Amino acid sequence: MPTATDTFRPDLFGQFVDHLAEALDDHDLTGDERAARLHFSRFHLDRMIRSIAGESPQALRRRILLERAAYRMVTTRAPLLDIAVEAGYGSHEAFTRAFTRAYGAAPSAWRRKPGHLQIAAPSDVHFHPPGSLRLPARDQVTPMELLTKMVEHHVWLTGEMVRVAERLTDEQLDQVIELDVDEDRQTVRTLLSRLIGQMGMWNAALATRDYDWSVEEHESLTSMRERLAAEGPTYLAHVHDVVDAGRLDDTFVDALCEPAEVFTYGGMIAHVLTFAAHRRTLVALALDRHGVGELGWGDPMRWVAEPA
Repeated sequence: MPTATDTFRPDLFGQFVDHLAEALDDHDLTGDERAARLHFSRFHLDRMIRSIAGESPQALRRRILLERAAYRMVTTRAPLLDIAVEAGYGSHEAFTRAFTRAYGAAPSAWRRKPGHLQIAAPSDVHFHPPGSLRLPARDQVTPMELLTKMVEHHVWLTGEMVRVAERLTDEQLDQVIELDVDEDRQTVRTLLSRLIGQMGMWNAALATRDYDWSVEEHESLTSMRERLAAEGPTYLAHVHDVVDAGRLDDTFVDALCEPAEVFTYGGMIAHVLTFAAHRRTLVALALDRHGVGELGWGDPMRWVAEPA
């Protein structure tokens, strides 16, 4: 068998993670058998995986199973005992002890108020819903400047729309924008308030706090400016952090949903940009109809093309 002094194959850790994903539910598989499948002794495999991952193969597997259990707790109504058994624990008590050590709260309490799914680990290998493991990228990926610029443009344009909307009368602000395919009665006021509220809503979800929907009830432009000054930079900071770290496919729990749901950061950003584009276009057309046409269609094309 290879020894620890042999040249370490760069793909061994990837092979180990692939094997772990395939055999995650094989709780009867021993450490010796797992090592033998990769043509190593258990001693040498443990040493090499620990040197790369910062934790033993057994500890890595237990952590992945706990992360999957946390995901099951958020996305299903399965009894905790069933989730514990699926995670390889012989009793509810043993599962509770392990989960509490990892997440800082007992399973029942965490399920009522879930937090971050991933448990901090040096290897950055985590359970990736719905049923796989995620390896960190081997090479440093250039930050996705296009996505970041689109979010920057969204925050900027929303502010510009609030600014030029001050030229409208209250009657114009509240004039219904007719759409045959939308039952909601939208106005410039409600659309601008929702553009800001959408960022505020996701900021609240990421911070695991409630969002106050009442602020959007006939909101004044002064209130919109103040909220955007807080929510815009906060949301943009989230995007910068996620994009710069290459974590668009990382997941987070939105505990504000009933029941709580799991989203990826990339999916959340795509959601915001998609629905914001619809609302911004309606505002741009309404502003133009009222003689305020300096923002045009609010097209991000020039913004993205120009240097920062």
